[in-house]
Amino acid sequence: MQEQKIKYTALLVALTFFMENLDATIIVTALPAMADTFRVAPINLNIGLTVYLVAVAVFIPVSGWLAERYGARRIFVTAIILFVLASILCALSQTKSVFTFARALQGIGGAMMVPVGRLVAMRLAPKEHLVKVIAYITWPGLIAPVIAPALGGLIVTQLSWQWIFYINVPLGILAIWASLKLLDNDINEDIAPFDWIGFALLALACASVVYGMERIGQDISNAVSYLGLVIFGALLFTISVLYMRRSDAPLLKFDAFKQETFSASIFGGSVARIAMSALPFLLPLMFQEVFGLSPLDAGLLLLAVFLGNLLMKPFTTFLMRRFGFRKILLVNAVVGACSIAMCAWFTVNTPHWVMMACMFLSGLSRSLQFTCYNSLSFADVLPQDKRYATTQFSLFFQISLAMGVALAALVLRGFMFVFGHDEPTLSDFHWAFVIIALFSLLSLIDTWRLSPDAGDEVSGYRSRSIRYDNLR
Repeated sequence: MQEQKIKYTALLVALTFFMENLDATIIVTALPAMADTFRVAPINLNIGLTVYLVAVAVFIPVSGWLAERYGARRIFVTAIILFVLASILCALSQTKSVFTFARALQGIGGAMMVPVGRLVAMRLAPKEHLVKVIAYITWPGLIAPVIAPALGGLIVTQLSWQWIFYINVPLGILAIWASLKLLDNDINEDIAPFDWIGFALLALACASVVYGMERIGQDISNAVSYLGLVIFGALLFTISVLYMRRSDAPLLKFDAFKQETFSASIFGGSVARIAMSALPFLLPLMFQEVFGLSPLDAGLLLLAVFLGNLLMKPFTTFLMRRFGFRKILLVNAVVGACSIAMCAWFTVNTPHWVMMACMFLSGLSRSLQFTCYNSLSFADVLPQDKRYATTQFSLFFQISLAMGVALAALVLRGFMFVFGHDEPTLSDFHWAFVIIALFSLLSLIDTWRLSPDAGDEVSGYRSRSIRYDNLR
C-alpha cells in the first residue's frame, strides 16, 4: 500500500512538473498569433517568457519554508490553484500588460508547485525506491521542451493560442483531486521565523541572473550590459550564501553540499543541463532559418529526441544497477557530447532519417544523464537537510535551463559577429553545436571526483556486486 502511495505521489509531482515545463516553452510557437491579438510586435511579447522564468527563480527559495510552516499539501494545492487561475487569465488577456501580470502569477505558482511536490516525494521514498521516484518525476520535465514546438504549432494551427493555456485547467483539476487524496498536511510548529534578509538577497540575485541570461538570448546586441547584470547577480548570490551561513535562522542551509553526491549533481549536473537545454533551442531555429522548414515540421523532427527519452526510461534502472552512477555519468557525458557534435554535420541535403537517428541518440543520452544526476543528488542527503536540498536543486535546475538557451544564443551570435553574418548561416550553427558539445564535457570534472561507490545504495550497484562476490 505504501509503495503504491509513493508511486502515485511521484506521478502527481511529474504531472505538475510537466505543466510547468510545458508552459515555459510552448508559448514560443504561439507568440506571432498572440501578438496579433495584443496588436504588438512578436518581439515585445518576450517579456512573457522572461517574467515567468524570473518569478519562478525568485519564489523557489520560499517554497520549502512555506511547506514546513503551513503544510506541504496546503501549499502544493494552493500553488496548483494559482497556476491554473493564472493560466485562465493568460488565455483571457486582451492586452500585453494583463498577459505579463498573469505570466508572473503563473511563475509564482510554478515556483511553489514542483519543489514542494518533490519534497513530499523525497520524504516518502526510501532509498531503494529513490531511482524509480526520480525517474517518474524527471521524465515529463525532459519531454516538455521537446514536444512543445510541435504541440504548440498544432494547437495554434488547429484551435487558437488560448488553448495552450486552457489545457492546464483539466490537468490542474486532476492534480488538485489527487493531492487531496494522497498528501498529508504535516506542519512544523517549531520552524524558525522567515528570513527576510536572506530572501531579499537571494531573490534579487536569482532575478538578476535569470533575467540577464534570458535577455542575452533575446537581445544579443546588448549582451555586454546583460552579462554585467548576470555577474552582479552571481556576486549577490555569493553574498547571500555567506550571510545565510552565518545566520542563526537562515532561509537556506547548505549542509547538503558536504555530500559529494549532492555537490556533483548540482555543479556537474548544471553543466550537463545547460548543454542539453541548448539543443531544443538551436535545432528548431536551424531547421526553420536555414533549412526552410515550417515550425510544425521542425517540431515534428525534434520528436526524435522525445522518442529517445521515452525508450531509455525502462532501461535506466537496469543500467544503474549494472554499472553504477560514476561509470554511467563518465561514459554517457562523452556519448552526449558526441550526439550534440553530430548536429554540426547536418546540412539541407542530410536525409531526415539520419538527423532523426542522431537526435534519437541524443534523447537516449539526455534521459539517462538527467535521471542519474537527479537520483544521485538525494542519495546521501540527510533527512533534516532534504527541505533545503530540494529547494537548492530546484533553484539550480531552473537557472541552468535559462542559461542553456542564453548560452546557445550567445555562442550563435558570437560566430555571426566573427564571420560578419547579419543572419545566422549553416556554418554559424555548426560551430555553435561544436562549442556546446565541448562545454558539456566540463561536467566530467565533478564526475571524475566521485568515489567509485558513490550512490550505490540508491542505484543498487554495490549490493549487486556483493551478491556476485558471495556467489563466487
